[in-house]
Amino acid sequence: MLRTSSQPFKSFAAVENASLVGRIPWSRILASLVLMILMVSVSHAQQPSGASLSMANPVLQEVPFSISGDGFAPADTLTLSVLAGDITLRRSVITDAQGAFTADDVSVSASGSVALTIVGADGEEQASFASRAIPGWLSIVPSLFVILFALFTRRVVPSLFLGLWLGAWFAQDLGWGGLGYGLFASFSVYTLSALADPDHGSIILFSLMIGGMVGVVTKNAGMRGVVQRISGWANSARRGMMATGSLGLAVFFDDYANTLVVGNAMRGVTDTLRISREKLAYLVDSTAAPVATLALVTTWIGFQVGLISESISQIEGLDIGSYELYLMSIPYGFYPIFAIFFVFLVSWTQRDFGPMYDAEVRARTTGYISSPGSGTTEGVDEGREMLPEESTPSRAINAVLPILVLVAGVVVGLYVTGEGNTIREIVGSANSYVALMWASLAGVLTAVGLSLVQRILTLAQSMEAWFAGVRSMLYAMIILVLAWSLSEITDVLHTADYLVTMLGSWLNPAWTPAVVFLLAAATAFSTGSSWGTMGILMPIVLPLAWAVIETNDLHGLDNIHIIAATVSCVLSGAVWGDHCSPISDTTVLSSMASGCDHIEHVRTQLPYALTVGLVSIGIGTLPAGYGVPVYVLYPIGIMILVAVHRYFGKPLPQVVPISTHDK
Repeated sequence: MLRTSSQPFKSFAAVENASLVGRIPWSRILASLVLMILMVSVSHAQQPSGASLSMANPVLQEVPFSISGDGFAPADTLTLSVLAGDITLRRSVITDAQGAFTADDVSVSASGSVALTIVGADGEEQASFASRAIPGWLSIVPSLFVILFALFTRRVVPSLFLGLWLGAWFAQDLGWGGLGYGLFASFSVYTLSALADPDHGSIILFSLMIGGMVGVVTKNAGMRGVVQRISGWANSARRGMMATGSLGLAVFFDDYANTLVVGNAMRGVTDTLRISREKLAYLVDSTAAPVATLALVTTWIGFQVGLISESISQIEGLDIGSYELYLMSIPYGFYPIFAIFFVFLVSWTQRDFGPMYDAEVRARTTGYISSPGSGTTEGVDEGREMLPEESTPSRAINAVLPILVLVAGVVVGLYVTGEGNTIREIVGSANSYVALMWASLAGVLTAVGLSLVQRILTLAQSMEAWFAGVRSMLYAMIILVLAWSLSEITDVLHTADYLVTMLGSWLNPAWTPAVVFLLAAATAFSTGSSWGTMGILMPIVLPLAWAVIETNDLHGLDNIHIIAATVSCVLSGAVWGDHCSPISDTTVLSSMASGCDHIEHVRTQLPYALTVGLVSIGIGTLPAGYGVPVYVLYPIGIMILVAVHRYFGKPLPQVVPISTHDK
């Protein structure tokens, strides 16, 4: 039935279609198609397909930003319209040979929604983009909130997360919907982005492997052997601190490696000598980045020279090599040099002031090397599963050799991953993150291999000790990831751009280096990233310093000391801000490697960093801007630091005998 009933239908359809074909005016359809093709061609010639615009979202009120577009007609004049509030800004832009353009120094004077449109010469809209503007001061609120809340509560993880949530709220929408979405975006967007960064992943893996290596060399009694050997010379708190500072200078090639190697290697020694964990963290933190900015062959150099090269390429009339300019900037690095000097001054004189004095008195008189109940990254009573048996032979080689392999592995890794004809070029172009990962793996394998060959530990015991060491790093890794996430937020909110705009509008040539120093310090303090600060500010402040010189009718090359001092102040100010900031990655790593409570490290280091920073500005950077020779400024600065330390510092009590507090 179905087959016979469908046949008449098929026949009818065929007949009907045949009759329709005969009635279709094919000539008219063909002519219409040709006309449509011509119209589309003309339309495409006037309005390019795939044209797009891009700009930041959000942007800051009264802070310049850039707008870029591509996919437009080549060498065409377009009208850019930006509507914010009831004010429309119009500007003509000309596309390049590829149909792209960039409009710099665009700003809006009202907050709220921002509508961006591109209009062609015929008055037709070709592309559009929607954004929003927020008051500039909001960009620094998340970082300031984190800092103040952390210092008040002494709990850095909740502070970081709340600040991250606050920043995500500002970045999304200031309404209640944005508040709710920001809570989840802070975790699913910004934290995930921080974890997905390959460089961040390298640091996490390197840190975990270092912790695992420390766990193994502690369990096989190698670290106990090191403590016994060093205690033979570093048999006093003074010698212990001097040895820590000297080791910090010796591991000069990378600040991360410096912090983690020195902190973990010297912790057992300083614990035995009743040196507080706060003092150890200060010694580690104040030698790591400063020496990395001054040494001629470090993992920082390639990054810094690359930024300088990019910056001076924008300056017409400045004919000087980027590495040459970097070398010229080293004498103006007052803060790193004074910071290293202050480390050895404090270590040798055995005098402290501020919260550091209280921490040292506690450690020496009570035996508590960490503040009781402070929630340290690695507390005094933690890690008992890593402690060796009393019968385990204490052989220093079992800790020294893995550490030497670690250090040598970093050097070899830098050489292998770098390119060039000189050591400077090779290290400058090397992939320090890969080198750190290779070295940490080699160090762990060496520690485990020594334990197995000597039959000190079984494979299962080695793995348990390694895991215990890794576990001791997890809390610090959480802090580090949250600090990176907050840095992502500050980038989205253009915190650095706001600081540059607010502080960079009233520069005097002689004041330029000092203002740049403060600007870099404020940026690093707010963002927690010295490298991020350098990457953001260097391309901005070098052309700005040159423009200030030229605007004041001064010949640029005759005032090259201002340019060199400006370069140094970007680096030095970034390090100073890092030392003062509780959300800095190097500050977190120093706390972690030293087993110190993070907020206690910030509290105790802050007065020392502020003292050195103020002397660096007042005695070093400001006079240098007026042309005072650096060989005059350094002796004066050193004498003032000695006088300030002598006046405020109080002698420390004698170390008490070993008690049971650390056992």
